[in-house]
Amino acid sequence: MPQIGDNVRDFCLPNQDEEEICLRDIRGRWIVLYFYPKDSTPGCTTEACDFSAALPDFGKLDAIVLGVSPDSPQKHRNFIAKKELTITLLADEDKSLCNQFGVWQLKKNYGKEYMGVVRSTFIIDPDGKIAAIWESVKVKGHVDAVKEKLGELQAR
Repeated sequence: MPQIGDNVRDFCLPNQDEEEICLRDIRGRWIVLYFYPKDSTPGCTTEACDFSAALPDFGKLDAIVLGVSPDSPQKHRNFIAKKELTITLLADEDKSLCNQFGVWQLKKNYGKEYMGVVRSTFIIDPDGKIAAIWESVKVKGHVDAVKEKLGELQAR
């Protein structure tokens, strides 16, 4: 997993509309990049709805919010339509970005081991460096914590 202060390597992934989103094109703004396991599951739905509800606040902080999971653009479109989400979701089907950020890990659930996304959030500053990291995120209150941290970082 990258550390605070690390440069983020450029990446390009398709969004829910199959438009390519590349870091090089959005550099210069604050980016909230959050990784989640799977569309339409309870925790992931709550997190996506919370980020969508807070999107105007992030806009005021000149930040864009990108959610990332291994789901396909079609699954993202369905998720967005079903839950009326306003955030952008990136499809990391080959898990390249998940691996770049170290969030594709061995997980355990009910005694079974499997590979999956560990819910994590990164704030990337306008210079393309990691400014904040949350690992193994608990959804409740997380979006507020991210907004607060973003405000602190921008006040420096």
